[in-house]
Amino acid sequence: MSLRCCIGMAACVAAFGLTPAAQAQYPAKPVRLIVPFPPGGGTDAMARVLAPKLGEGLGQQVVIDNRGGAGATIGTEIAARSPPDGYTLLLMTVTNAVGMGLYPNLKYDLVRDFAPVTRLATTPHVLVVHPSVPVKTVKDLIALAKARPAQLVYSSSGSGSVSHLAGEYFGFLTGTKMLHVPYKGGGPSVTALVSGEAAVGFATMPSVLAQINAGRLRGVAMTTAQRSPALPNLPTVGDAGIPNYDVGSWYGLSVPTGTSKEIITRLHAETVKLLALQDVKDRLAAGGFDIVTSTPEQYGEFVRAEVERWGKAVKLSGAKAD
Repeated sequence: MSLRCCIGMAACVAAFGLTPAAQAQYPAKPVRLIVPFPPGGGTDAMARVLAPKLGEGLGQQVVIDNRGGAGATIGTEIAARSPPDGYTLLLMTVTNAVGMGLYPNLKYDLVRDFAPVTRLATTPHVLVVHPSVPVKTVKDLIALAKARPAQLVYSSSGSGSVSHLAGEYFGFLTGTKMLHVPYKGGGPSVTALVSGEAAVGFATMPSVLAQINAGRLRGVAMTTAQRSPALPNLPTVGDAGIPNYDVGSWYGLSVPTGTSKEIITRLHAETVKLLALQDVKDRLAAGGFDIVTSTPEQYGEFVRAEVERWGKAVKLSGAKAD
């Protein structure tokens, strides 16, 4: 082979970024982590633990980009339209799966337009009330809601969000009706609870744990089947005699479809490694998160199952986007 041919082939390979040296250079600039919610909620709390440690592992800063609104669809669409080069990551949550059933005209598909990296964690929700509300138990809340039908305001992180569906499911099982008021994310929803603008909430554990411990909100019950080590004395809704009530959230890391396998493998390895660090485990546990990792393939199957599951739930609930 002539020298000219060798030079030409090398130039072509380099132009398409296929050389091992080029792959090894990733990342060569800061990486953006899109959080499709405003600051202050559980997803944002997860991102603030994840981003600096992932940045250390990658050797580049991981910048959090909060893009809240429309039930997490705004930030998710931005991520879906981003170049598949490993420089845009999406912190996906159960709300994304719910949104697939709630918004009929989405310009993206969670399964088609995103490549899975790994699951990150799960967290329960907590049934909370403002301290001025005369409720200490689930039975108290049921009695008050029945005495004041459609008057007790319960906040959520948006129509069709898990915190919304948790409230509707509670009402269905208990024969009660509360007034749902959606907010643009978990942070604003909790702010409404703390201020007394809303009386009741079914919020993620990380978004309300500090408020409960400080006495600014009163924890009534866990929404999951099991109690949480973060609030060991708080009973579950099931403990109050409400069967089959089990609602929680999950978090995962995804990238736009088309991102190379090598980059996904690198992101997966660095993420799993940081989640095994003791200080990370301690911080997430203190916030009410339970770490759950997976292979990219396992996470992809999980997302597909969640989209199907919550699509059915949205249809049965009759929830509509605002």
